[in-house]
Amino acid sequence: MAISVDTFFLNSDAQGTLQAQIQEMIAEGILSGRFRVGEKLPSSRKLAVHLGISRITVTLAYTELLANDYLTSRGRSGYFVSENAPVPPIYTPPVQSREAVDWDTVLVRKFTGGDTPRKARDWRGYRYPFIYGQADPSLFDHANWRLCSLRALGQKDFAALTDDYFDQDDPLLIEYIARHTLPRRGVIARPEQILITLGAQNALWLAGQLLLNQSSKATIEDPTYYTLRDQLHHVGCQVDCIPVDQDGLPPQDISDDTDVIFCTPSHQSPTTATMPMARRRELLQRAHDIDAVIVEDDYEFEMSFMRAPSPALKSLDSDGRVIYVGSFSKSLFPGLRLGYIVGSEAFIRQARALRANVLRHPPGHVQRTVAYFLSLGHYDAQIRRTAKVLQDRRQVIEEAIIEHGLTVSGEGVYGGSSLWMQAPDGINMAHIAEQLKPDSVIVEPGAPFFSAQHRKHNFFRLGYSSISANRIAPGLALLAQALKQAETA
Repeated sequence: MAISVDTFFLNSDAQGTLQAQIQEMIAEGILSGRFRVGEKLPSSRKLAVHLGISRITVTLAYTELLANDYLTSRGRSGYFVSENAPVPPIYTPPVQSREAVDWDTVLVRKFTGGDTPRKARDWRGYRYPFIYGQADPSLFDHANWRLCSLRALGQKDFAALTDDYFDQDDPLLIEYIARHTLPRRGVIARPEQILITLGAQNALWLAGQLLLNQSSKATIEDPTYYTLRDQLHHVGCQVDCIPVDQDGLPPQDISDDTDVIFCTPSHQSPTTATMPMARRRELLQRAHDIDAVIVEDDYEFEMSFMRAPSPALKSLDSDGRVIYVGSFSKSLFPGLRLGYIVGSEAFIRQARALRANVLRHPPGHVQRTVAYFLSLGHYDAQIRRTAKVLQDRRQVIEEAIIEHGLTVSGEGVYGGSSLWMQAPDGINMAHIAEQLKPDSVIVEPGAPFFSAQHRKHNFFRLGYSSISANRIAPGLALLAQALKQAETA
């Protein structure tokens, strides 16, 4: 790879001769890791023209660096960064001088400091990763995804690849969602009622921005998806956090002044509770009585390997007050960031306009690739394959839980890819999680899922989508040992 001549410039305030400045410039690039071993430097003629100096000055600088083993010469091919140059493994930009701007004063809004935790980036290096929501490379259909991606890059799909979709989405993807995905959930929708989003999180944000303001009130489940709570905090609305029970959100606890109800009826996040059909009808009736809108996150319905999932809440909606959110990011891979939101045409029209103002639209090539992956049957095949593996892992993890005397608080009647666990009272799972890391075990503390007024520290989530079956029991043995030691401490 050649180093661009545009990366070189002279500092008018620098000390020393031009030759020395060029030597220092190149040496600094090599020592910082910005220039890598084997990369080609610009020719002396090109660099001289670019800097507006004599070519002999550049040649002398190169010759000195060659003598000091920073550079090597390959005949008429030019100068390259030497293999013997002291290059660090990772490029680290130099620390800039102190900024004059007081950003704490200048920033009028801050989006840090919420409950959303950071997940371990190096989780693949752990032997026992009971981590939730990450893709298992052994289950993903790399070959057919690659073929669909290449097909989407073809001349036939040039428009889908390059067009600006600010006021629409990929018609093939919308058609598949309308004709196949939504009818499986009992939902019938026209293309004008469907909007592609950057995952469910983006869909929830759009809903919050359009439906709520500082004089509004939102009802959410407790515990719940922590990012949703953070998003509503930034909207500035009043948030009522209602504790869920074994059947999910209790409709009778929703206050009369609620404007928007956020819920996960099919697979409550994170307790995995499934709302029975009778309660779903009660929830719709309660929303009707108080004239509230419901935002339904149909979370993880695809992973129903134990029995068929119940129809979506929106399928029972005769008032048009349910906004439905779905995602392909959980079922394919989280880095895909592709989901959809379904609602009345008036709502989707405004959601599309808001999306266009913020990010225009999800990339056309990604939409077309997913459309092919879905329409050619690869998605359904992967879901069936993944469900079979998750079912096997579920059996192994349940047996290991019984063996080690661990307590399950929620296990999902239809399946899923995680269990909601409860440690003994007085145990702080954040501390246990840190203690387990040296043993190569990752578990997810449950405290961030709870609101501040209902916060509990002895719950945690065990994901089994990214850990092989043969490592589940040894990993849970280490977890059980850590819990026992904490109890006796």
